[in-house]
Amino acid sequence: MSNESNQANPPSMIMGLIALVVGLNLRPILAAIGPLLADIQTGTGLTSAQVSLLTSLPILVMGVFALASGRLQRLIGEPRGIALGLAIIASASAARWFFNGSMGLIITAALGGIGIALIQALMPSYLKSNHPTQAGRMMGLFTTGIMAGAAIAAASAAPLSELYGWPNVLAIACIPALIGLCIWVRRANSKFVISSKRQSLPVRSGKAWLLLVFFGLGTGAYTLVLAWLPSYYVQLGWSAGDAGYLLGALTLTEVVAGLLVSALIGSFPDRRAPLAVVLMLLLGGLICLTMAPLTMVAAAIVLLGLGIGALFPLSLIVTMDHADSPSKASSLLGFVQGGGYLIAGTMPYIAGIIRDHSDSLATAWWAMQAGVLVLLLMVFFLNPRGRDCLVLAK
Repeated sequence: MSNESNQANPPSMIMGLIALVVGLNLRPILAAIGPLLADIQTGTGLTSAQVSLLTSLPILVMGVFALASGRLQRLIGEPRGIALGLAIIASASAARWFFNGSMGLIITAALGGIGIALIQALMPSYLKSNHPTQAGRMMGLFTTGIMAGAAIAAASAAPLSELYGWPNVLAIACIPALIGLCIWVRRANSKFVISSKRQSLPVRSGKAWLLLVFFGLGTGAYTLVLAWLPSYYVQLGWSAGDAGYLLGALTLTEVVAGLLVSALIGSFPDRRAPLAVVLMLLLGGLICLTMAPLTMVAAAIVLLGLGIGALFPLSLIVTMDHADSPSKASSLLGFVQGGGYLIAGTMPYIAGIIRDHSDSLATAWWAMQAGVLVLLLMVFFLNPRGRDCLVLAK
């Protein structure tokens, strides 16, 4: 079994903070796009469907590479793979200083997706290997870092663009990625043992497919909001800066939700009750967004932020619950995230097509409400002690 050496590992609190710092770099390349959408379209001539690829394409690439996480784990190990991912994110962001035309943006979006995919595929198994008793809490910190990075990027994109121009705003994300790389290389344990035993993807497990669809639909809500919420409110008369602050406020609420999950998840061995609660919060936010987006904007943002912010780490944690070893966790997480991101990555693109052919994104929000109702039904089948889970644990 691929496993990190337990010698010289950072203490769990330090490792949790390192995971948070690494997570900060996984969303700026995506979250800065929404507030700058109009400027990017003006500067490049991209249609709404085409510009949505700057969000969709990295997510699709994340899905493809997540499916190969088991092979990546064996070939390069988690510490080196995470370092490589940070280096790729830094390179993709820096390249936007020089290649900020339509094709350059799309290529760097795909490249950034590769870096993000490496980290998201390998970090869970790294944490489960080195800190098995604290893996759930540290996953909460890792995902909190992801959402905090999105909040910072979303809130700062429009104001910085007015001062320095949108290409520089997109490129400056290379700096925190380089800082994160230095911290990771300095503190993370680089010793690992490669196993000769291959852990295949659980393609024959019905529960694994259920987890995949659950993660895909839930993450689809996040990608849809990330890509199109600012544009939706610009259509309703808001300025680009205010719409960016709105997305920043939403992602800050997600950070709060992620911290709550990290702090409280140990009290819920069966995650289905908290999953149902956060899905109801998400549904309530989507209803506010469609029924009264201006008068109930505060309620929409709080409900969406709490729902999305808690759903993402809970989806990963409940997936980890269904595997009894780091190698099986890596295989299952790779399968779930891989297929799930392929589902989620299509949603911003579909919404872009809707926007190209209609005056409102309301149809996309209604469709997402239907998806949340499906998720609520699926929750009842996510018992980590179910019969199908025992098949995964053998």
